[in-house]
Amino acid sequence: MSNIRYLSPEWIAAVAAKVEASQPLQALAHEHTVALTQVVTGTPDGDVTYHLEVRDGVARFGDGAAPHEDVRFTESWDTAVAVSTGELNAQEAFIKGAIRFAGDHQRLIDAADVFAALNPVFDEIRAVVDYR
Repeated sequence: MSNIRYLSPEWIAAVAAKVEASQPLQALAHEHTVALTQVVTGTPDGDVTYHLEVRDGVARFGDGAAPHEDVRFTESWDTAVAVSTGELNAQEAFIKGAIRFAGDHQRLIDAADVFAALNPVFDEIRAVVDYR
């Protein structure tokens, strides 16, 4: 896989393919129901919105807002890049207000193992990401 620009349509498609192929995520989709929307403002291409939805035995990742949104995170391009590259811890960014949250806190907490299973997907994609 050649380098792909962070948050581009190609990046979203690459993450979506890895989520679809992830056996741990697909297995967890039988145990959990959660839909998260991520909004990144001020990217080089304008605002970008994508989602992860785990429902009815299927984990899906795609562009736009989650059809059955439970939670929404909003952050700037600079924050998203810093978190993705490991320069900034996501929890620290949240505590400092750099990542804004809206929605069902408990749903997010209950699905912690889903987000843990998502980490290897992002790790694999990160290896071929261009952050310019």
